[in-house]
Amino acid sequence: MADHRVDYRRENGLPVVLTTVDKLVNWGRSNSLWGASYGLACCAIEMMAVGGGRYDFDRFGTIFRGSVKHSEVMLIAGTLTKKHAEFTRRLYDAMPEPKWVISMGSCANTGGMFNTYAVVQGVDRVIPVDVYMPGCAPRPDTMIFALTILQKKIRKETPKRAQKAKRLI
Repeated sequence: MADHRVDYRRENGLPVVLTTVDKLVNWGRSNSLWGASYGLACCAIEMMAVGGGRYDFDRFGTIFRGSVKHSEVMLIAGTLTKKHAEFTRRLYDAMPEPKWVISMGSCANTGGMFNTYAVVQGVDRVIPVDVYMPGCAPRPDTMIFALTILQKKIRKETPKRAQKAKRLI
């Protein structure tokens, strides 16, 4: 049988890289995420542990920033009360595009054990959530796993400029 593979090589023998600019941009975005740590309760202790030397969140390209205006990812850890919900929405709106949200722990996901009239029964009722992390409180390695899920999601996204072009056609 004939071999139908095509060998894309330059004259010097090095392989030619075939990709699109969009895939390259998404790869760059997924590997250099700046996060806004938004610790509201006990899950924030585990979030701080991820930023420490043992788990070293920096090796994945994620660095915690002090301001949401410099962040692409908001990590919400803990119980969100109804009084605090409007403030959370304003912080989310202040983030530049593109932006993503990780909901950390049972309290942020569903209200958790603090299922009262004063607690929002899930952060997704206030802002859109991209990744949900289960647990009370989720371990730091679960947060690293959630980050890898978010990175895979970002790499598959269609860039905003391509989405606008599709709407115009």
